[in-house]
Amino acid sequence: MDRGIVAVTGATGRQGSAVARALLADGWRVRGLTRDPESERARALAVLGAEMVPADMEDPAALDRAFAGVHGVYSVQNPQISGLAGEIRQGCKVAEAAERADVQHLVYASAGTGERGTGIGSWESKLDVEQRLRELEVPVTVLRPTAFMELMTDPAFYPAAGVWHVWPRIAGGSFEVLWLSCRDLGVIAAKVFADPQRYLGGDLTLAADRRSLDECRHIYARVHGRNPRRFPMPVWMLQRFSADTVALWRWLRATGFDADLGVARAIHPAALSVEAWLHQQRVEPNNA
Repeated sequence: MDRGIVAVTGATGRQGSAVARALLADGWRVRGLTRDPESERARALAVLGAEMVPADMEDPAALDRAFAGVHGVYSVQNPQISGLAGEIRQGCKVAEAAERADVQHLVYASAGTGERGTGIGSWESKLDVEQRLRELEVPVTVLRPTAFMELMTDPAFYPAAGVWHVWPRIAGGSFEVLWLSCRDLGVIAAKVFADPQRYLGGDLTLAADRRSLDECRHIYARVHGRNPRRFPMPVWMLQRFSADTVALWRWLRATGFDADLGVARAIHPAALSVEAWLHQQRVEPNNA
C-alpha cells in the first residue's frame, strides 16, 4: 500500500534513520534529507527504498525542492552539530517550508517538559521551534522522547564517561530515568503519521521503561556478563564540552521528571524495556 511521501530531515542520524526505516516498513515512500546522499548511512537507506536527496536545513530553496509533493514531514534537528541558535533557525526554516508546501502533517521531534524556565538550552530551543509551528498553523504532532537507551551503548555518546560515571555522580545511582529506544521512536512516529485524526495536535511524552541508573547497570551486567565500562571523568571536564548535558542532569536531580509509560505503549505495545533492548543489542549491535 502506497501511503504517500514523508520527508525526513536528518535522515542519516539516529532518530531520522529509525523513523525512515519504520515509515518504509509501514508502506510510506520516504524522501530522506541529508547533506551527503553518498554517505554509507544514506546508501543503506536507499537500498531499503528511500529517495535520498541533498538538502541543507539552512537553505529554504533546497527545502522547497525536498518538500514538493510530500504528504508529511518528520522534523528533527541536532543542536550538537548546529548549536542551539542553529537548531532554532533550522527548525523554523523547516516549519516555514512545510507551510509553503501545504504539508498535511508535520511530526516534530521535541524534548523536555514542554514548559519554559528549565534553563536547559536544548529543551528551550525546541519550544521556540514549536512556537513558530503554531504561528504558521502547520498541522503538527509534537513527540517528546525521553532518554534514549542508546546512551548506554553508543560510542558517540561516550557512555563510559557519561551515563556510567558522571550522571550517577550528579544524580545518584538510585535516580530513576525514563527510557525509550530510537527504534521504538521510529515505530511510534510511523503510527502517528498513519492515524492523523487521532494524533494531529497532540503533544506526546514518550517513555517505554523507568529504571534507575543502578538498575540499568545491574541489567547490563546480567545481559553482558560484565559491568559496563566506566571512565572516571570529572564533572567539570564534561561541562566544558557539554554544559547543557550537565545542566539537564542537575535539573533532573533537583526537580524530577516523570511520564506515563502508557502513552508510548498505547501507540506501540511492543516497545522494548531496558532489559529487552540490551538483549537485542547483544544480538544486533548495529541495529538502527
